[in-house]
Amino acid sequence: MKNIYLLLIIFHMVSCNNQPKQNEISEAKIELETENQIANNNETSILTDEDSYQPGLDWKLSWSDEFETETIDKNNWNFQVVEAGRFNDEWQRYTDSNENAYIEDNCLVIKAIHEGDVHGIDQYTSARLHTANKQSWKYGKIAARMKLPQGAGIWPAFWMLGTNIDENGGDTSWPQSGEIDILELYGSKDDAVIEANAHYADASGSHGMMGAASFKLEQGTFADEFHIFELEWDATRIAWLVDGEQFASMPITAVELSEFRKEFFILLNVAVGGKYAGRPDSTSTFPQYMYVDWVRVYKEG
Repeated sequence: MKNIYLLLIIFHMVSCNNQPKQNEISEAKIELETENQIANNNETSILTDEDSYQPGLDWKLSWSDEFETETIDKNNWNFQVVEAGRFNDEWQRYTDSNENAYIEDNCLVIKAIHEGDVHGIDQYTSARLHTANKQSWKYGKIAARMKLPQGAGIWPAFWMLGTNIDENGGDTSWPQSGEIDILELYGSKDDAVIEANAHYADASGSHGMMGAASFKLEQGTFADEFHIFELEWDATRIAWLVDGEQFASMPITAVELSEFRKEFFILLNVAVGGKYAGRPDSTSTFPQYMYVDWVRVYKEG
């Protein structure tokens, strides 16, 4: 009888020792839930809202980059490597690293990174992509579907320069080359506002411009969801639109506006800081991302 009791006691002790403790169960459960959450976050697509864009019956697709390849198409895009401070006293340096520009979920992503613990010149990296010497256009509808970065000191842009500009192998300096700003967002001003502009050389050869024209969202910011940014351009005028709504236009028939009757190429970039954009501060968060679903060029007719 004593042997039976002894066996039962030993069996009970072994069984208890083989059971996981309650805190071990909780820790395992938390770890599993965390892993599942990370997996779910990684599977979340950048493109969370529907693309219903229609260019209009008069516009026929001439060129596009839908960013459906694994890497950025070098037949379309150049990485412009630029040291910090070269343009507009900006604080970032532009790199050719796939840390700063890459394809994810069929989107081009431009990522601005803060590398240090302080704010200042050369403390950030970003990317500046352009189509110079690869793709260029004279007239048409130039459009992109984008979600923009935000915050103090953040300055994303979707814009165009004349193909003859000297910084890309041409023989003409700025502003004689011409510049068309399809959108610029100044995070130090308002993340719900983008601005359009055009720059040229006036009759005296000095810098002239249309003057900034702004578009403000009725609610939210341009970092909340994707929007369509368009430029309609012919021999007589340039017009700017957001989500199909025109908010600015400029006649270009004057003699001193001849820059805008020549070929241009496209640029996409995210600057940090600069004399026009303000500076990042303690409220600025990094990294910041600009997402480009597609870029398209349409011809009329």
